[in-house]
Amino acid sequence: MTSRVLSGVALTLAALVLGTSFAHVLEWPAKVAYDGPLYLRLQTSLYAQWGPPGIGGFLEPLAIAAVLALAIRWRAPRRARRLVVAALVCLALAFPVVFFWRVAPANEAFRHAVSAGLPPDWTAWRMRWESGHALRFALHLSAFVLLASALARGTRPVMRKV
Repeated sequence: MTSRVLSGVALTLAALVLGTSFAHVLEWPAKVAYDGPLYLRLQTSLYAQWGPPGIGGFLEPLAIAAVLALAIRWRAPRRARRLVVAALVCLALAFPVVFFWRVAPANEAFRHAVSAGLPPDWTAWRMRWESGHALRFALHLSAFVLLASALARGTRPVMRKV
C-alpha cells in the first residue's frame, strides 16, 4: 500500500470515528432530559450497530491500526511524523483507555438494567456514559486535526519548471 493510499485510509477512518463520537455529543442535551425508562430503551436499542458485531465496533481499532501503520511507514518531514504520532496517542487514549474507563462500565450497567430494572444511581451512570463520550470526542477531534495537519505538512507540491 502506498503512503498516499495509507494516509487517505487513515484520514477517512479517523473522520468516521470522529463522526460517531460527535453524534453522541449532539445527542447529549436531549438525552439528559429523558426519564429512566426511555433512556434505558435508547441505550439498549439505538446503539446496536455502534459496537461489535456491528461495523461501528471495528472502525476505531481499524483507525488506530491505520494511523500506526502510517506512523511506521510514512516518509515525511520529522514535524509531520510527530503530528501523526500525536494523533495516534489521542486515538489510543480514546480507545481503549477512556472507553473502558468511562463508557464500557456504564454500558454494562444499562445492559444489566434491562433484566434487573434501573439502578437507583442510573443518573450517575448516564453522566458517566455521556461525559465519557464527550471526552472521547475531544480526543477524536484532536486526532483528526493532528492527522490532517500532518498530511498537509508532509506533502509538498511538485513545482514544474516553466
